[in-house]
Amino acid sequence: MQENRSTILVVDDTPDNLMLLNGLLRDKYRVKVANHGEVALRLVLADPRPDLILLDVMMPDMNGYEVCTKLKENQETEDIPVIFLTAKTAIEDEEEGFSVGGADYISKPIIPSILLARVQTQLALKAAQVFLKNQNQYLEHLVQERTRELAHLQQATILAMASLAETRDNETGKHLRRTQHFVALLALELSDDPRFSDELTPANIQWLYKSAPMHDIGKVGVPDHILLKPGKLTDEEFNLMKMHTVYGRDVITSVESYLGTKEDKFLHYAREIAYSHQEKWDGSGYPQGLKGEDIPLSARLMAVADVYDALVSKRVYKPAFSHEDAMSIIVKGSGSHFDPSVVGALLRIQKSFPDISLLFADDEIEHH
Repeated sequence: MQENRSTILVVDDTPDNLMLLNGLLRDKYRVKVANHGEVALRLVLADPRPDLILLDVMMPDMNGYEVCTKLKENQETEDIPVIFLTAKTAIEDEEEGFSVGGADYISKPIIPSILLARVQTQLALKAAQVFLKNQNQYLEHLVQERTRELAHLQQATILAMASLAETRDNETGKHLRRTQHFVALLALELSDDPRFSDELTPANIQWLYKSAPMHDIGKVGVPDHILLKPGKLTDEEFNLMKMHTVYGRDVITSVESYLGTKEDKFLHYAREIAYSHQEKWDGSGYPQGLKGEDIPLSARLMAVADVYDALVSKRVYKPAFSHEDAMSIIVKGSGSHFDPSVVGALLRIQKSFPDISLLFADDEIEHH
């Protein structure tokens, strides 16, 4: 059937040569003809696109070498193999043909059996190249799909691990999902600031987003009578509660030790956040009493995200605050509890925070 045949474009300024080549090829191939280089360059873009071009060298206005050069400069035509057919038989002529991108060089007068054999060879090579290209694209697609699946599985695993701690505190609900979005938005807002742009790259913001749910993983080590206590903690109980930052760091450090590396960005940020998100800008936080920029940026972001969500969420020991009241409290804490730069970022994007709270609202828990 004609539709399944390869298409060959024959380019020659001599009518007799066009008739000869058309007669040799038409029983096996679909043939298109052009008697001029400019015509050939137009026809090569018309459907059906040629699978192979037979190209004369000596033509008026634009010779075959020039036509081939233009074909190879165009991304749409660069992969079409070109066989030169010419009476120019000098070695330097043949060298020039290959230098401009020709796939083969056949001297005139044409021997039909040789021409047909070389045409078949070039078409077979072209078909193999197309097959390999398609296979590579297919394999690349499979790899991308698998990578997305693994990333989704990784995120689900992270949330499941972090939820082991959160489910022991039944008031926190979807706190993990909200805070990871808050952290990512704050980081994105700060990423244009030259002071933070080197660290807050798009890739690192993704790692921050993924690691944020691990901030309270250390709660698994806090006794239930403290973690679930509805009233105010005693000093002794609070000291035990504060140990969740240490427990969190230790469990992540043990994973790093098992893997034999501290270069993993996910674990790096998870460890920073778990250990330092309770530090305060003025040095009054815990567990180390770090101050200012000695506190890792990841932990400073989480501190704002964590407190905002705690304020606007209902707890056994307090009602949910309004967004406005929560913002007022956080702004008052700027420079003491919180990094002023992170608070500034929150002020600029604060309208999006209630939307996230609503999107990931806890069941039967009111957010304002």
